[in-house]
Amino acid sequence: MKFKTFYKIFYEHRIKKAKRLLKIYLIFILPFKYLYNLFYIPKKVDLDQLEMNNKELVNKSLNYLFDHFNSDKGNFFENQYTHPSKRTKKKIQAHGYGNFYEKYFDKIKNKNLNILEIGSFYGNASASLFFYFKNSFLYAADIFPDLFRYKSTRVDNFFVDSSNEVSLEKNIINIPIMFDIIIEDASHSFKDQIISLFLLFKKIKPGGLFIIEELDFPDTRNDMNLKNEKPSLREILKKIKKKETFDSDYILPNDKKYFLENFYDIEVLKGNFNEIAIIQKK
Repeated sequence: MKFKTFYKIFYEHRIKKAKRLLKIYLIFILPFKYLYNLFYIPKKVDLDQLEMNNKELVNKSLNYLFDHFNSDKGNFFENQYTHPSKRTKKKIQAHGYGNFYEKYFDKIKNKNLNILEIGSFYGNASASLFFYFKNSFLYAADIFPDLFRYKSTRVDNFFVDSSNEVSLEKNIINIPIMFDIIIEDASHSFKDQIISLFLLFKKIKPGGLFIIEELDFPDTRNDMNLKNEKPSLREILKKIKKKETFDSDYILPNDKKYFLENFYDIEVLKGNFNEIAIIQKK
């Protein structure tokens, strides 16, 4: 983990909100906190080697793998959003998306697929998908790629800023790869959800899937929709399902037309806390 990443994740918001004396104190202790936490960051795991030594993982359910690799997509996980030095083994309830994923993934899990996860964070979900899709290649994108804890000949970890159209164009749209599955699990903010879907839907192969996690965040959390803008992606998808018209400042006419002409089905499901949208392409 780079110093800049440590600052951005754990201290930037605190320093911005702090009063002068507290701000000075936080800035002063930050380098020491960073160096201390480096001792608690685990080494990268070689998934190819892990697969050779643990072949039974290939035959496990996705729910099992999510829990095993500590992904919040599963049923229970150890809180991974605190300082590395403060993490405990205590399990807390996770999103519970595993059964939703398996409903769509089970029939294609043995195929040779290209799978993109946007918002890979530590890579725990990518590690789970690595064992579930034993013949597929995984692309793990994040604004902080240095957090990624895994390596493999079947995994490519790279930078992308899902809030920035230029970054999406450069790092995803312009690369000569089409994807069978795209999982959008990045910032979950109002604008980012909308532009990710409508810009990247053209990168999905026919019959492929585009999945948006925490779809309801811009409607239920103020920090994900600071200006209280409408319509949210959740509302847009509901209108599409009802064949109602909609407009958004963040969707280009050509992208809107392409989506409406090429989506096959939209399913919105609720996990333990939040909603997930699964969109099938024609």
